[in-house]
Amino acid sequence: MFRAQLIREWRASVRSRDEILNPLVFLFLSIMLFALGLGGEAHALSRWSPGVLWALVLLTNLLSLEGLFRRDFDDGTLEQMVLLAEPAFVPVVAKILVQWCFSGALIALLTPVLGLVLNMPMTAWPVVMATLAIGTPALSMLGAIGAALTVGLRRGGVLLALLILPFYVPVLIFGVTAASDAMAGLGVNAQIFALAGISMLAVTAAPFAVVAAVRISLEQA
Repeated sequence: MFRAQLIREWRASVRSRDEILNPLVFLFLSIMLFALGLGGEAHALSRWSPGVLWALVLLTNLLSLEGLFRRDFDDGTLEQMVLLAEPAFVPVVAKILVQWCFSGALIALLTPVLGLVLNMPMTAWPVVMATLAIGTPALSMLGAIGAALTVGLRRGGVLLALLILPFYVPVLIFGVTAASDAMAGLGVNAQIFALAGISMLAVTAAPFAVVAAVRISLEQA
């Protein structure tokens, strides 16, 4: 079941290229605007690059999550998925995994390009890439809860942000701190372990919360 759902979601995401490209375009345009806003000052750009990058990654993740369950909700597939799947969280995990591959994992792979634009030292790139790869699963899992709760609303984007952004704060803090410490030549093991712990907790608990949130949305539809 997991494999079938994974293949289905992957093909659907590839066909709906706008859902993949739009958040990435938003990310690159926002970074370019920030760089232009600082007037191209290399030192200032480098100094603020960790915070800017992680804040924009959080917003980009929210954009990609808004339509996570929308298509299946509109055609009735989501209801059948929750009712017939055993256990119910299996197809949900497959959907979230595909969403993460085209958001968090892809952004982590693009770290060198983002680092160049933000004038981030090359020595910090591996740490930023690692923290993005480790921390973004938590963003996808936690964000999926909000996406499931707001899937029945026509304009749920703002509500989704209000619900989820407070839970993103720990990931933001540890991600920015790790990047800043790497740029300063300090150790980052504590931040990486903290991000790994948050992601492991989210991966373990969030699927059950997502299923419960989907059922609430279906009952209220």
